Amino acid sequence: MAEILVDKVDDVYLRVDADADIRRELSQYFSFEVPGYKFTPQFRNRVWDGKIRLYSYATGRLYVGLFPYLKHWCSEKGIKVTELNEILTHRPVSAVAIQELIEEYGISIKPRDYQLEAFKFALENERGLILSPTASGKSLIAYMLTRHYLNSINNKVLIIVPTTSLVEQLYKDFKDYGYDVENNISRKYHGYDIEDDKRIVISTWQSLYKLPKSFFNGFGAVIGDEAHLFKAVSLTKIMTKLTDCKYRIGMTGTLDDSKTHKLVLQGLFGHVNKVVSTKELIDRKQLSNLKIVALILKHKEEDARKVYGVKYHEELEFIAQNTARNKYIRNLTLGLNGNTLCLFQLVEKHGEILYNLIKEKADPNRKIFFVYGGTETDDREKIRAITEKSDNAIIVASFGTFSTGINIRNLHNIVFSSPSKSPIRILQSIGRGLRKGDNKDSATLYDIADDLKFKDKENFTLNHFRERINIYNREDFPYEIHNISLDK
Repeated sequence: MAEILVDKVDDVYLRVDADADIRRELSQYFSFEVPGYKFTPQFRNRVWDGKIRLYSYATGRLYVGLFPYLKHWCSEKGIKVTELNEILTHRPVSAVAIQELIEEYGISIKPRDYQLEAFKFALENERGLILSPTASGKSLIAYMLTRHYLNSINNKVLIIVPTTSLVEQLYKDFKDYGYDVENNISRKYHGYDIEDDKRIVISTWQSLYKLPKSFFNGFGAVIGDEAHLFKAVSLTKIMTKLTDCKYRIGMTGTLDDSKTHKLVLQGLFGHVNKVVSTKELIDRKQLSNLKIVALILKHKEEDARKVYGVKYHEELEFIAQNTARNKYIRNLTLGLNGNTLCLFQLVEKHGEILYNLIKEKADPNRKIFFVYGGTETDDREKIRAITEKSDNAIIVASFGTFSTGINIRNLHNIVFSSPSKSPIRILQSIGRGLRKGDNKDSATLYDIADDLKFKDKENFTLNHFRERINIYNREDFPYEIHNISLDK
């Protein structure tokens, strides 16, 4: 029987020692085409074949988190796997022990059953990827893990988030849980520097990936919040520098459908554990009831003719600057009761237009906000806080700034003014409206689609709408579809 020898190099890589033909097959097995690679300059200039290779034929190196995939492949091939040292650990932790830890930390709120399950999973496996939906309380899971790691290791804990707003939100959440954040947590992004005497660092990945390896030597545990949003190259640069970091937990509400994306995350963190679904939390009344109203805007034939055969970005710019469409979105947004988040994709070519249209026609006393990448973190937090206390505010915001991680419990409506087919973006955006508030137990998503069919050819964004419907069906979300004519 053929045999491979597997040795753990460090907390990032393992080494697979095998005959040349087995290494060649492994290289092919762990090679994947990157979605959209044909449109990259590297591929067009013929300096890259569009594939990412997770196993190195030359060095025999593979991410530690992909060891289960390696064992599965060997099992199917009839190849014996010999571990020269322990690759992945699993040590059972009792429910009693978990409860004792919770009591020891003196947490101000009672964790829910799935949060305890996620905590238990992390303690038993040391590394892994926790799949728990938006608004399920991942910050509390991160807090429990951080407190535990501080007691388990002698060095520091690194918490990585995708945005500066999430740095501040997590800092505030830890404080709300009763933790002394001023003396124990250091924030890292523009305007903040690492304080060496503090054992917890919360940082954006953008502030970390260019730092030298020496910076990461002091961390024994890493938690990646909203891990799905980390750019693959930047995440890899950070995680591969944490060579002596034993504890690695990623948390995410959604995973990209791309197999490459999933395997990179699992390779760097560990295998996936789905603790609960959005539908389950809605059924338990722990999240707001969700209603989706899909509005298909039928454009005039002359407009459909204009975009016939154009490229996707040209169609997107056309609908973003379509006067009839933008006035319809303005009237819809102003007519909704409660706080409303209107999400857009293009800042100057759409967001500013929508904001000005809404602002011009709104009651002067109504609070209307505009948020995009250039909006300072402190200003975003002020807008969030004001909206929490309002009952009819409108936030016109880019997907990049407000579709992920922003905690607004008092949000009643979400309007998708720009098309998308990304499961991550869609589900994260929906999550903005699912948090329950004191006077709120339901939320409505208005999904705007565009029918620009001409000569039996469907337009790009209408196809994207069908992808969103597939996501709603997969997640078991209720929805209704209405056809609206813009030919007026």
